[in-house]
Amino acid sequence: MADTTLSGLPGRARAAAPGRRGAPEPRPVKGPRLIELDALRFIAAFAVMAFHYLAASRSLWGEHPTELFPSVARLSVLGILGVELFFLISGFVILMSVWGRTVGEFAVSRAARLYPAYWFTVVLIFILYRFSGVTGFDPKLSAGEYLLNLTMLQSAFGVGHAAGVFWSLWVELRFYLLVGIFSLFGITLRRCLVFMSAWLALALVAELTRHEALLLVFMPRQAPYFIAGMACYLIHRFGPRAAAGMPWLILAASFGMSLYAALERVGGRVKLIGFRHFPAPPEAVVVVITLIFALMIAVALGGLRWVRWRGLVTVGALTYPLYLLHQTVSAVLIPSYRDDLAPWPLALLTMAVAIVLSYLVYRFVDAPGQRWLRGRLTALVRRPRRARRGGAPHLTQSGEASVP
Repeated sequence: MADTTLSGLPGRARAAAPGRRGAPEPRPVKGPRLIELDALRFIAAFAVMAFHYLAASRSLWGEHPTELFPSVARLSVLGILGVELFFLISGFVILMSVWGRTVGEFAVSRAARLYPAYWFTVVLIFILYRFSGVTGFDPKLSAGEYLLNLTMLQSAFGVGHAAGVFWSLWVELRFYLLVGIFSLFGITLRRCLVFMSAWLALALVAELTRHEALLLVFMPRQAPYFIAGMACYLIHRFGPRAAAGMPWLILAASFGMSLYAALERVGGRVKLIGFRHFPAPPEAVVVVITLIFALMIAVALGGLRWVRWRGLVTVGALTYPLYLLHQTVSAVLIPSYRDDLAPWPLALLTMAVAIVLSYLVYRFVDAPGQRWLRGRLTALVRRPRRARRGGAPHLTQSGEASVP
């Protein structure tokens, strides 16, 4: 998850700005927030929540949810692709965020954005499963494994996630690492195109070879979404005719690989559960992925600038706590009340509680936690610079580099 503040000059002006070939571009000026991305983030989070409540949580309901909610089954199963929308948004916003920042500044912004709400969620889950009778989605972790989960690096050590939705955070962290390494070379339009093309090619190699190390680093099932989001940002920043249309070519290639990845992911679920219990035909998957790409292209071209309601800033901000917490909320409420409430009232109640709790976590944990952590980490990053003052000049990457 990342900020959605637009930085830089208007597209044509930025594309035409003078500068040395290959040199990092000048520090951009902060501009208006892209509120439409906040709206899309909430749509993605709501889709994932609806998927888990109405299509995926058989262990909580005691039977397949698609049989309890047959009227929306063909739609709710497609909520699984909300994560893919998150990845596209992340590609757009992370490239916008890192452009012109130092690696340290980028790391601070990402850590401050991700960890406060995440730490709260891990501690809450630990307390819930150690000191209550809740059993749904119990990860059955030791105290040490919960501590390792606090780092968000548990997958690197073969330890399970405290919550099932945490799998995507491990994907995001690897994306941030790749972008952070790339930023060491200085980010320019040309270098972005080379980086994205190389990553897409290596992701294809990883998919074809299924080599474990290549799969870990280049993430072929998720990379096309990140790369497509980055291409959309380049179109947004430099205009639709930038670099002789190369961002569009990369976007088209990413779209093709994204279709394959989505069909494989959803198809695997259908094969595991059966079409009767997971009615997601391939053509529906193609339609959803196409719609997701169309929405991000609309953002890139300014087609959603009419979305101006300022309340969406808060809505967008609470989507991260909502994503982290919604499965845990359902584990508490659905088994407790499924014998007393009809499925629809209980599902709607659970959604409402999850959204309200997420707002409270954003308001009283996430927002102040981000401010506190950003201040501490920023001080740590700046301390070596102050220590070097008066000695040899310290060269840093120039330019402003500002998940979600």
